[in-house]
Amino acid sequence: MTKEEKYKLAKWAVKHALEKGAQDARVSIYESQNSSVEVREEKIDKLEQSTRSGLSISLYVDNKYSAHSTSRLNNKEELKSFIEEAIAGTRFLAEDEYRRLPEPELYFKGKVKDLKTFDEEFLSVDPQDKIKAAFALEKEVLGKDERIISVSASYYDGMSSSVMVTSNGFEGDTENTYYGLYASVSVNGGDSRPESGWGDSAIHFKDLETQGIGETALKRGLDKIGQQKIESVKMPMIVENRSAGRSLGPLISALNGSAIQQKNSFLVNKLGKKIASDIFTLLDDPFIEGGRGSRMFDGEGLALKKRAIIEEGILKTYYIDTYYARKLEMDPTTGGTTNLVLKPGNRSLEEMISSLDRGLFITGFIGGNTNGSTGDFSYGVEGFLVEKGKIVKPVSEMNITGNMIDLYSNLVEAGNDVYDKSSWRLPSLMFKDVEFSGK
Repeated sequence: MTKEEKYKLAKWAVKHALEKGAQDARVSIYESQNSSVEVREEKIDKLEQSTRSGLSISLYVDNKYSAHSTSRLNNKEELKSFIEEAIAGTRFLAEDEYRRLPEPELYFKGKVKDLKTFDEEFLSVDPQDKIKAAFALEKEVLGKDERIISVSASYYDGMSSSVMVTSNGFEGDTENTYYGLYASVSVNGGDSRPESGWGDSAIHFKDLETQGIGETALKRGLDKIGQQKIESVKMPMIVENRSAGRSLGPLISALNGSAIQQKNSFLVNKLGKKIASDIFTLLDDPFIEGGRGSRMFDGEGLALKKRAIIEEGILKTYYIDTYYARKLEMDPTTGGTTNLVLKPGNRSLEEMISSLDRGLFITGFIGGNTNGSTGDFSYGVEGFLVEKGKIVKPVSEMNITGNMIDLYSNLVEAGNDVYDKSSWRLPSLMFKDVEFSGK
C-alpha cells in the first residue's frame, strides 16, 4: 500500500467513525516487514520472514474512550462493520473526562526534516547477502579456540511505515528501517560454561559492521573463564556503555506521567530539585540525524522538542502525555523518550579503569529489580575486579544494592565512549561508594 493509499484509507475511516456517532477519532495505518536468519554448525538453524499490516482506531464517544485494531484492510464493508461495532461497544464503557484528543495547537505542523531513519535500499538487499553475513560471522569463531562449545550467529532486519490522521486536524507519517548482526559464543571454563555475545546494528545496510563481531564475542566469552564472587564490599563501580541503560532505566520509568499521577514514582514532587550529581546532564533530542529514536512527532501527534531532562543533577521535566497532563493539571511534554543523550566526559573507558585503585568494572546485569515508589534496587552483576588500574580477574554472582537517587548522586564520571547504536546514547559511567554483596 502506498503512502497516499494509507492516507486515503485513514481519512475515510475517520470520516466514517464521525458519521456513525463518534465525536472524535484517531486512525493509524501501518505496515511492517521483518526477516531473520540464524546459523549454527555451518547450517541454517532458523529462517523467518513476516509481513504485517493493519489499522488501529481510537474512538471518543460520549466522553468514553476505546482503542481497536484490525488486519483486514481490503474490504471496506468489513471495515465499516468493524468501526460501527467498535463505536457501539464504546458506549458501554465508563465515562472518562480526561480522554480527549490533544489540543490542535500542540500538533506538529512544521516542515518535515529528513532525519535519515529510513534506508531506501531496504527492498533491494539480496536475501543471499543476509545469509552470507550470518555465516561469515560464525566463521570468524569456528575452530579458533579448543574451548569453544557452541557458536550461533544471526542476521535480522526490519522496515516499518505508518500514517496517522485525527479528526481535529493532524496528519503525519513515519518510516524506519534497521539491520543487525549478532554472535553468541559459549566456552568451556572447567566447572562453568561462560557465554557472551556481541553485535552491531544500523539504520542503513551499508553502515552495518560485518567484521570482528564474532571475534569480539569469543574474546568476551574467554575473558569470563574463572568468574567467581569476591567479598562483600563498598567500592567504586564502572558500568560499560552498552550496559549503562540498565542502571538508567528505573530513573526514566519514574519520570512517566502515569507513575507520577499514581504516586508510584520516587521522583514525585522532585521537579526543580537535585536528584543526581553535578556531572549528570541528560537531554532528550528527537532531531539527531540517524538517531534510533529520531522523529518529528510522538504517538499522539504532539510536536517534539529538544529538552533537558536532568541538568547538572537537577530534574527539569517529566514525560507526560495529554491524558496524564490533564489529570495532573500540567502542560503535556510527550509520552516517551526519543534519543536520550547523556553528556559525556573527557576520558576513555581505558583511562577510567586505569584510574581505579580498586573497584569493579561491570559488563552485564543479571536479574534484579527496582521498587518504583522508593527507588531502592537490587541487581545481579558480572564483570571484572580492577586493582591498581589493572583488570585482575573476572567476577560474577555479585549483587549491588542501594537507592537510585543515591546511586546517581554518587556518579563521579562519564566516559567519552558514547554508544550511538541505541536510542539511549550513553557512555560508560563511574560511581563511587557502591554496595556489593558477595561471599
